[in-house]
Amino acid sequence: MNVDQILDGKELFIIAGPCVVESEEICLTVADKVKELSVKYKTPAVFKSSYAKANRLSGESFAGYGMEYGLEVLGKVREKFDLPVLTDVHETAETRIAAEVVDILQVPAFLSRQTELVRQAAATGKWVNIKKGQFLAPEDMDKIAAKAKSGKVILTERGSSFGYHNLVVDFRSLLIMRRFGYPVVFDATHSLQLPGGMGDFSSGQPEFIIPFAKAAVSIGVNGLFIETHPEPAKALSDSATMLPLDRLETLFKEVLTSKESARQD
Repeated sequence: MNVDQILDGKELFIIAGPCVVESEEICLTVADKVKELSVKYKTPAVFKSSYAKANRLSGESFAGYGMEYGLEVLGKVREKFDLPVLTDVHETAETRIAAEVVDILQVPAFLSRQTELVRQAAATGKWVNIKKGQFLAPEDMDKIAAKAKSGKVILTERGSSFGYHNLVVDFRSLLIMRRFGYPVVFDATHSLQLPGGMGDFSSGQPEFIIPFAKAAVSIGVNGLFIETHPEPAKALSDSATMLPLDRLETLFKEVLTSKESARQD
């Protein structure tokens, strides 16, 4: 199934993978599980991981092994598992290079108002996933999506700043953004992040990932965004917020049950 079919709005899709490309082994392990569950539960899936993370709180935090290595690994995932692939882009110069390898370019939340980044990402002809900045109202996203001009835009909710070191999720945001006519995704991992909660890095509340994902599906999102890792405690980025890979099947089962219940209601 190609990315256009996945994003046509007819079926719930799941975007899943580790925060950043730490190693080929980890990416292939996670992609194998994502593919397995996608087939088993007849649910379209996209593999995600970023070749770099340019918005770490501390300059000492792991930010990836570089674009060349990261894209090489993502290309292998795409070819081996026949999965569409998503990665962050941070600067306009990166967009065309990344577009040669991946299917979806993601504009990170902190960069969501960067007009030229959105435009250049869209100019590649790829789908662009724009994460709603923690500082933006859902109504703002219609204007930001319009910058792309291509219409091939996904809007992702990832929580809003609530005081210091905390985020909250206003589920009205998902319904408001759906009015704009783009696929809407709920990021169930970053929405539960506690930014800077551990001083030099962020903490989180991963125990709420599955309940929040179920809530989002029950009100009608198009997709879910899940960061997952075989051993989150050992992950080099976002270790406190990722879903353990061995819990991913539980998430698939429970969100699909919520979706079916919502249909019957």
